[in-house]
Order: sequence, then C-alpha cells, then structure tokens
Amino acid sequence: QVQLVESGGGMVQAGGSLRLSCAASERTISQNRMGWFRQAPGKEREFVAGINRRGSSTAYADSVKGRFTISRDNAKNTVDLQMNSLKPEDTAVYYCAAGLGGGGVSTRDYDYDYWGQGTQVTVSS
Repeated sequence: QVQLVESGGGMVQAGGSLRLSCAASERTISQNRMGWFRQAPGKEREFVAGINRRGSSTAYADSVKGRFTISRDNAKNTVDLQMNSLKPEDTAVYYCAAGLGGGGVSTRDYDYDYWGQGTQVTVSS
C-alpha cells in the first residue's frame, strides 16, 4: 500500500512563503508523475502543479504561475512545492498525488492513483 505524506503546511501572511514536501512509503515518487492539487472550502479540487518522472517537464495552474515551483528528488523519494508571494486565495488543503499510468506531466486528477491526506495552508490578509 503506497502512502504519501505531506508536510510543511501552516499559516502565513499574504506575501509570505511556504514549502510543502511530500514523501512516499515506497519508490513511488521516483517512478511516476507527481502532482499537487488543492481544495478550498466549498470549492472543487483543482490542479496546482505537476512534474514528470524525470523532473524535466512541469506544468502549473495559471493562478500560481511565477509564484509556485514544483521539484522532485528521486534519490530521496520526495516532491516539493515552493510557494512564494502567497495570497489569501491560496488558502486550501493541499494534496500530493502520484500517477502510475506514465511518466509525463498531467493536470488531470484522474491521471493520479494515490493521494496524500492533505496539509492545510492558510494565508491571512
């Protein structure tokens, strides 16, 4: 059973930064596409950032481009999300996800098979 565990969430003022990290129980991260999604209260889950298996290709939601950076360390079996210039609208539960169907980047949640339990990010104005 693959387990993904997120860490690094918390509360920060607008304009601040946070770094989320996701660790896997197996070599899941190094072998598959990885992504970050988020869900705000009363809203549907949305794609935030994705990275291919090799780390050579990334994708971002328009709302976070230029502010967020996804990266992976296959040797450590981790994937991180660096979030800068945070805004109150970034407040959500952030989820790490692993997709087994291939190594390419995907923005679609149905391309991901394993999900973490989520970590809360709260940005105050």
